[in-house]
Amino acid sequence: MGVIDRFRLDGRVAIITGASSGLGIGFATTLAEAGADVLLGARRFDRLEQTAGMVRALGKRAIAVETDVADPEQCSALVAAGIAEYGRVDILINNAGVGTAKPALKESPLEYSSVLDVNLKGAYWMAQAFARVALPGSSIVNIASILGFRPFGLPQAAYVSSKAGLIGLTRDLAGQWSGRKGIRVNALAPGYFESEMTEQMDGSILAAVTALSPIGRIGRAEEINAALLYLASDASSYCTGIVLPVDGGVSMY
Repeated sequence: MGVIDRFRLDGRVAIITGASSGLGIGFATTLAEAGADVLLGARRFDRLEQTAGMVRALGKRAIAVETDVADPEQCSALVAAGIAEYGRVDILINNAGVGTAKPALKESPLEYSSVLDVNLKGAYWMAQAFARVALPGSSIVNIASILGFRPFGLPQAAYVSSKAGLIGLTRDLAGQWSGRKGIRVNALAPGYFESEMTEQMDGSILAAVTALSPIGRIGRAEEINAALLYLASDASSYCTGIVLPVDGGVSMY
């Protein structure tokens, strides 16, 4: 197998959660361009179908399943749908996530828990359901954040906690499953990228991030998509338990 061939995903099936918006759309189309059929999960089914249409336009199969990853039963149902439709699942991209920005002394127990229910526990329920049926050689990529190890002073205790926890979960599952089950588990830690979210952010925040970046700008979608493909494919077959920052160098400081 040549080096470029190791990035190909022909004959494989990828599950992408949070695929109705933001980075999830790019992740779905990137894996389809590399040859994978996809199974898409999110709470907003109408927008999820739009992503599925984009994948089909690339000549690959796609099914959309309305899924709230905070519910373990819905996570199991999403994986079961992949087995029923395709007969296998090979890649899991744990991308579903929510974020808040609220001062710690004003955040209620329900608000804090609701973020962890999706960002951390939801990733765990999805990983459990996937690992029960995935074959050796399969791959899980958890979408963490550089905020998981380098907060920027914003009031985001719940979000930062969830992403730090996801990094720890990645390492633990890699230790449990990489050798025994042949399932690699890694995490991608994006910085700030051009997206629906950053379009709505205060310009001063993005300016501060840009000032910290040796590259001097926020990221572009194709840059995070390429990193995701590396971790999802056989190109990273000797990597497990790693956290790959894609942040323009911001996490160096």
